[in-house]
Amino acid sequence: MPAAKKFTFICGQDDYLVGRQGQERFAALAAEVTDEFSRETISGFAGNVGEVETAVNRFRESIQTVSMFGGKRVVWLKDVNFLADTVTGRAEGTLKLVEDLQQILEAVNPEETGVLITASPVDRRRSFPKWCEKNADFALAGGDGDDAGEVLAGVALAEAKSLGVTFGPGAVQLLLARVGPNSRLLVEETRKLASYAAPEVGASGADVRASTSNAPTTEGGAVRIEEAHVAELTPNVAEGDFFEAAEAFFSGDLKWTFAALHRHFFAGGDARPIISALQNRNRILLQVRALVDAGDARLGPRGLDGLSKAASTYAARFTGASEKSSYNLFTQNAWYVGKLAGNAKLPTLRRLIDNQQDFIVAFEEIVRRPAEQEEVLRELAVRCLSAIAA
Repeated sequence: MPAAKKFTFICGQDDYLVGRQGQERFAALAAEVTDEFSRETISGFAGNVGEVETAVNRFRESIQTVSMFGGKRVVWLKDVNFLADTVTGRAEGTLKLVEDLQQILEAVNPEETGVLITASPVDRRRSFPKWCEKNADFALAGGDGDDAGEVLAGVALAEAKSLGVTFGPGAVQLLLARVGPNSRLLVEETRKLASYAAPEVGASGADVRASTSNAPTTEGGAVRIEEAHVAELTPNVAEGDFFEAAEAFFSGDLKWTFAALHRHFFAGGDARPIISALQNRNRILLQVRALVDAGDARLGPRGLDGLSKAASTYAARFTGASEKSSYNLFTQNAWYVGKLAGNAKLPTLRRLIDNQQDFIVAFEEIVRRPAEQEEVLRELAVRCLSAIAA
């Protein structure tokens, strides 16, 4: 039977996930200690070598302290950031202090002191994290995958499972597209959606939703969060091009576009972000249209097929646009691109180019008529959508 580990070490690149998992582990350790004065939390956050030294010394003193009333103590060194590949983390003084920290941990008696360390970010190429993997109760928050999208999807799915709900087809992907790489917001949005979809709501709330097309559904006894729920309840904070007006415009639905514009301006919105949203969406569709016309991609029932293969051919030519941008199709979420391309009939390349010119004209018109912004965008919608329909 393997020997018990002397301490617990939780690390990862996402500080929220690390802190959340650390809080759960600390609560479990603290449950074994009845004396609240025998539970101690020490900040490991340091901006320079001096602060690293302060944190390590405080940790050493805490480990060596004997409980006032006897019994076990619990010490949590949290928010450690000096194990990263940073100026502070690379400093010679910090490296020496990390060696001291390892010596402290080697001398820990787990029967007398429960020790928890949470660190983010961490350079796992270094000797100390590798030593922790072998000698600690080690956990990597968020998993070990390189694909951030897969990690975040796993976070949402795990949170939903803990709440007793599941995600319907496309719901997780839409949630990630709207929330972006923000794990804290992703968890909170999942909780909100679960509260909306869960059957434990009041009878009046259940009755209201049962009369709508977005009523909660169940699958195998589990309540399911549908894509429509995400579309209705989750705001777009990751992309400027997910405004309702842009969605309505590119669906070709003039009535919906007018209604979306009215809601936007009624709430005190400005025309510029909508024009920016339309331009961003149009840039992506221009690139999709070019790939489709060249035979490098194909629109099918699942959206856009062949994007990955096209990326291997063309992605390297998008120099200077490696970050997520509407100027580079291959930096976009593949599911999101397929969703854009598959939502409605894809306009011709000429029409998409004309759209860009019309957006510029609309912007210039707003400068001339700043008090009539909604009317300018209504005129833009009529002009563009009529041309598409024709």
